[in-house]
Amino acid sequence: MRTNYLILAFVALMTFPAGAQKFITKTGHIKLYSDGAVEKIEAHNRQVNSALDVATGDFVFKVLLKSFEFEKALMQEHFNENYVESDKFPNSTFVGKVTNIKDVNIAKDGTYDVVVDGKLTMHGVTNNVRTKGTMEMKQGKLIGKAKFTLALADYKISIPGAVVNSISKTIEINVDVTLDKAN
Repeated sequence: MRTNYLILAFVALMTFPAGAQKFITKTGHIKLYSDGAVEKIEAHNRQVNSALDVATGDFVFKVLLKSFEFEKALMQEHFNENYVESDKFPNSTFVGKVTNIKDVNIAKDGTYDVVVDGKLTMHGVTNNVRTKGTMEMKQGKLIGKAKFTLALADYKISIPGAVVNSISKTIEINVDVTLDKAN
């Protein structure tokens, strides 16, 4: 049910009336990074769907978890099979708002500090997320950047006992999206 709600919210945001000021991308970038005692883990996903309605601040993301690419194939396999269980939970979604969207002037180039607040769903668990970031208006494009840290336990992602002391219990998420004005 929750997944249906998130998909519906994403579709609703994507279908605002033509007069609405919305920006979208299908090629956003999310980087995962974790620095454990023994193992450093880094993965990139450049197939991130995102939409922003600058009139309301509504902001959504949808990420296909199998699209994360790791340096080592075995890490990618473990990530998908043992940690996020991407066959069972294929997507991660965020539905929220840029709470101070009125501070972003899309009429001229500039960089603005923003606060993003919403619900992140991953591994079948939804939690509130609030983070600071920036939005830069540059040549008609809106570039959004944010960095935050998540505890794996908050999303019921378990670390196998054999590697529990080798892998960090938190993961750093770096978001970098360049949104184009929707037609």
